Amino acid sequence: MTEPARDRRIHRVYVTRNTEYHVRRNRIVAVRDRKTGAFDPYHAALFRKIGGAIGFHEHGFTAERDLPGVGEALLLEGTGTVTSPVVSVERPPRDLVVLYPIVE
Repeated sequence: MTEPARDRRIHRVYVTRNTEYHVRRNRIVAVRDRKTGAFDPYHAALFRKIGGAIGFHEHGFTAERDLPGVGEALLLEGTGTVTSPVVSVERPPRDLVVLYPIVE
């Protein structure tokens, strides 16, 4: 029996209602406004690590160390900043990935 293939993708885009958070290895490397399509080089989330997910429930919320999924918010490490809920998690197109700054 073979083991399932490990997901080797290092880039993801967490899409919220107004913003796209472009992530490399759990660090936000680009932030884009969904209405204009413009990248914001000064966004407060830029270069922050994702510290976990915030799930919203009928009686409050829960914080998890896992990466966020649809319906959960991104918790930015070390800041306490929380985004609006994620509406989708996508793979960025290659033509955008090559524009990301190199941050490790």
